[in-house]
Amino acid sequence: MTLETPRAPHTRLVIAGSGGDVGKTLISMGLAAAWRRRGFEVQTFKKGPDYIDAAWLTLASGQPTRNLDSFLMGSEGVKNLFLRHCQTADISLIEGNRGLFDGVDLAGTYSTAELAKLLKAPVFLVLDVTKVTRTAAAIVLGCRRLDPDVNIAGVILNHVAGDRHERVIRQAIESICGVPVIGALPSWEQAKALPGRHLGLVPPQEHADGEGLCTMLADILEQNVDMSVLLAIAGSAPSCEANQLPTIAPPAGEKVPIAWFHDSAFTFYYPDNLEALQTAGADLIPVNSLTDTSLPLSQGLYIGGGFPETHAARLSRNKPLQKAVAKAARAGLPVYAECGGLIYLCRSLSWKGKKYSLAGVFPIDLEMHDKPQGHGYMTATIDKENPWFAGGTHLKGHEFHYTHATSGNPDITTVYNVERGKGCFPGRDGLIFKNTLASYMHLHAAGTPTWAARFVTLARAYR
Repeated sequence: MTLETPRAPHTRLVIAGSGGDVGKTLISMGLAAAWRRRGFEVQTFKKGPDYIDAAWLTLASGQPTRNLDSFLMGSEGVKNLFLRHCQTADISLIEGNRGLFDGVDLAGTYSTAELAKLLKAPVFLVLDVTKVTRTAAAIVLGCRRLDPDVNIAGVILNHVAGDRHERVIRQAIESICGVPVIGALPSWEQAKALPGRHLGLVPPQEHADGEGLCTMLADILEQNVDMSVLLAIAGSAPSCEANQLPTIAPPAGEKVPIAWFHDSAFTFYYPDNLEALQTAGADLIPVNSLTDTSLPLSQGLYIGGGFPETHAARLSRNKPLQKAVAKAARAGLPVYAECGGLIYLCRSLSWKGKKYSLAGVFPIDLEMHDKPQGHGYMTATIDKENPWFAGGTHLKGHEFHYTHATSGNPDITTVYNVERGKGCFPGRDGLIFKNTLASYMHLHAAGTPTWAARFVTLARAYR
């Protein structure tokens, strides 16, 4: 297929699934990579609080992937964030999560379906048709009738066994449901191409050949999906406008240097959080927690989430950096740490029979388990004085951790009263030590707009 004229900035589509693990991420990556090499500028989005799928979409599209989550940022926040980042793109691709109608309750609140309706985006439903024929039509028909306001514009079959298998399913879906089957991917060892582990897929930073995988997926999608039809349907989406996109005033004064851990152990950062810090006046300085032995001259430190457990041996051996972080925290350096960052700031981590010493800012010992110790959305209210948030502030975030505290000093102060979720201690999270705040809760700057400005204010005041 020859290069087509780039589309209007509101050309968009949602890749949804009949459930989890049906191939949404691989198909989204393949589409993004295929369009990218045709010369399109592709803006990818991930529905829900997810770092790893978003990282793969970033690699495939060549643009930072943005997360869209109405629980974290509200409906208007979602629309504003989407419209802000789709303006210069030829195509916007939104990957859903779990099944199309799966939300937090019976009504499917915060589901992919609700997001698609909010953004007036056509939905392409991915079905894993392993050992299935006509029943696939029942699934599509049920999805259409469950909520007719969701525009299920096409179906992509995954794990098709052969020509006859595809033909029977295609005829059933198109004749019974009136929905076109626009693609049928053959069965192949997808799990080996993009393996999973705890927290989801292996991240791009730890994959042997991420770029090669994107190229392979682009080839597969080009060969097995009617890209012209897909693009035409995406281009027919109605206009999606906000009343007025909010403007952000530039910060006054000089830039404030804030260090952040940026390496294969700490990869869980929303691009919007980093950009919010920069917009508020931060000059972000990367630190490699595995190889750097000191902190750069800075007035703050941001430690995001990631996989400190898989890098625990190297992190533990890097004593100079641990000591530098602990010393800076004791001196009052503003430090904000999320999940993996909280782990790094604790005294030790035990995993698979081994115990690894860490920075020790908080005298807490953690243990890694095979099953999640906290997973899902979190809400909390600030109920104790601290430098970061005013009392009574209500926070919305998410957690996904396999660690829990096995021992620690009972005098450790926590400032979050957890109403939904697990946190660090029963009903508590938000460990505070001077100007250091650590939590299992991941926040998104679009949902907590005061966070970035407060971080920079604290950093500006620190000398």
